Amino acid sequence: MHPFPVIDGHNDLPWERRTTHGSGVEGIDSEQDSLHTDLPKLRAGGVVGQFWSVFVPCDQPDPVRATLQQIDLAHRIIERYPDDLAFVRTAAEVRAAIASGRIASLLGAEGGHAIGDDLAVLRTFARLGVRYMTLTHNEDTPWADSATGERAHGGLTDRGREVVAEMERIGMLVDLSHTAPTTMRDVLDVATAPVLFSHSSASAVHDHPRNVPDDVLRRLAGNGGVVMTTFVPKFVSRAYAEWEAAGSTGTAPLVTVADVADHVEHAREVAGVEHVGIGGDYDGTPVLPPDLRDVSRYPVLAAELERRGWSAADLRALAGGNVLRVLEATDGAFTR
Repeated sequence: MHPFPVIDGHNDLPWERRTTHGSGVEGIDSEQDSLHTDLPKLRAGGVVGQFWSVFVPCDQPDPVRATLQQIDLAHRIIERYPDDLAFVRTAAEVRAAIASGRIASLLGAEGGHAIGDDLAVLRTFARLGVRYMTLTHNEDTPWADSATGERAHGGLTDRGREVVAEMERIGMLVDLSHTAPTTMRDVLDVATAPVLFSHSSASAVHDHPRNVPDDVLRRLAGNGGVVMTTFVPKFVSRAYAEWEAAGSTGTAPLVTVADVADHVEHAREVAGVEHVGIGGDYDGTPVLPPDLRDVSRYPVLAAELERRGWSAADLRALAGGNVLRVLEATDGAFTR
């Protein structure tokens, strides 16, 4: 077993394959300079589990159909490389896949627009193996406010609470990345199962709308959930975000693994070591910190945290142990 066995919360390889390779699945088994993610890099990075995002943009004309196509694409990627990838839905299946030497492959839907405001679609996605849904993407849904939307609802509506309740009933994890803080708090007010932030960082380190405030991080301990720190430079670094907002002229500020580690450490200090994880957002962003440039580089983060005094047990909890616990807590209800 790799000393830092990663179960990452969010990777956009399926959307990258759709947009640049006509939804093709070939070539992932060799090094691809154009990709953050391929099988050799995953192996080098110690990745033992991955939530593959079945994302479609908010402006997709038929988001339900497009999401079904992305679910199909993710399944085809997994099926194409059976010696390396194993489709899984539960914590027990994750462990079995890891024991077999394959990368446990889970699915996560990004954005509540994907269900077309239809709980039958939500349940269908669950039956197809989707284990979490991010309540919003970059725009509000009719029932929840996005971090970067108009925030017209003041958080979660009654319909949103109905969606959350149904997700919990069928064992689909509620993912609060991309949501407004009011939505985060409203969900935590009603949640009866652990929640997930699949790819978010800490507002106290950098007050970007996509990050998580301390009061929400503190509530994760009581909820049992996990916040999975992301590597996207504009979410991690205030200097980089300001440079980008000013038009991206001149040399970009350097964002490093130390910047990411600052977010991880802050989340641990506020939420507790049992409530942190990693969601790199590889192949979902054009730019990454150079020393975390692809999925082979997770050990660089582990080395930085070890240098800061993290124990082997704490590193294993961050790498995948915590999200596996959250998954297991909802396994009994999945596809009920």
